[in-house]
Amino acid sequence: MAEISAADVKKLREKTGAGMMECKNALVSTGGDFDKAEKQLKEKGLAALEKRAGRATNEGKVFVKIKGSGAALVELSSETDFVARNPDFIALGELIADKALANGWSVPNDDLNGMVSDLATKIRENMSLKRIKLVNSSPSEYLTQYIHGDGQIGVVVKCESDNSEIFENEEVKSFIFSLALHIAAFNPHALDRSKIDQSWLKEQEEIFRKQMEQDEKLKGKPENVLEGILKGKVNKFLADICMMEQGYVKDEKLSVQQAIAECAKKADAKLAISEYVYYKVGGE
Repeated sequence: MAEISAADVKKLREKTGAGMMECKNALVSTGGDFDKAEKQLKEKGLAALEKRAGRATNEGKVFVKIKGSGAALVELSSETDFVARNPDFIALGELIADKALANGWSVPNDDLNGMVSDLATKIRENMSLKRIKLVNSSPSEYLTQYIHGDGQIGVVVKCESDNSEIFENEEVKSFIFSLALHIAAFNPHALDRSKIDQSWLKEQEEIFRKQMEQDEKLKGKPENVLEGILKGKVNKFLADICMMEQGYVKDEKLSVQQAIAECAKKADAKLAISEYVYYKVGGE
């Protein structure tokens, strides 16, 4: 029988995350063959992981990587917030964001899922690579990001201008960062009314209409009055969910649209949001 050294046991434990006795037994059963012992432990870990596969992964973090003209958002989930704070979990999320951006991967694939499975077997907790979003920009556009709190929310904002030199202006960059902060705080349903899905809006109108039918105060009012009330409710609803009409997070006396116009005027250039992405752990 091959002699099993404490150094080999320690090395195998560090690589697989298995217990000391598990590592020693694996080395003993494989005659001291390190690679075979590692494979044996991984297989056991994967089998255990399959048993845990049904457990909900409602915790996790959002990771954002911006490099050059591209950005990647990644949601990596776990069963517990304890694991979500694990340095290896955080390093994996950052690595996945890097790889997704470098390779143009916009959906989880075998390579990325394999990395997640390897860490899951080591940490012994169910994990999942929930989603990936890539955002690309042109020379006339600028990307910025905001991560809220402990990584529960991640935002990327892309702005465009007729003069890209304004994106070197620190005040403009700070303002765009504030727009990302606004999105994290309010999670607008859409940038403006033109981006609202009309079939979805019809469903909301029907909900308002049903609510009005059950309102005793509105019983017997003329149809044109009811239609006016309905229109008012829909307009208020749209103002609440469309980013450009919301009160700007840094000054609620201004709408976001007005705040953008003020920034553009100071910079003496056009400025607009061309795209934004909001990710929240457990979202869709």
